[in-house]
Amino acid sequence: MVAISIIIIILAALLALVVLAQNPKGGGLAAGFTGASQIGGVQRTADFMEKATWSLAGALMVLCLISASLQKTTVASDGLDAPIQVDENPNANAATVLGDSAAVTVPGPGAAE
Repeated sequence: MVAISIIIIILAALLALVVLAQNPKGGGLAAGFTGASQIGGVQRTADFMEKATWSLAGALMVLCLISASLQKTTVASDGLDAPIQVDENPNANAATVLGDSAAVTVPGPGAAE
């Protein structure tokens, strides 16, 4: 699971670099190699960048789906969805409801402080 996450991060970084290397008007890295059109050709560089973008995006999507399917489905309960418990004896004093540690002693009228 950790290996897939690391591969996803690496693919996402590579995809970002490939997309940033492209020019929105079609130049990108190919614009820098205009003099080398006899060797590799400008069109081949643009084709390579487009294929690399689609390949990395597809691989990233497949790995994300695989990662999601391999995850364990555990539901964390924080008690918010727990049913409300109603006290059967509404005349109980605070010491029995809250426990002995939470009981507060209140002096009655006329008690010395």
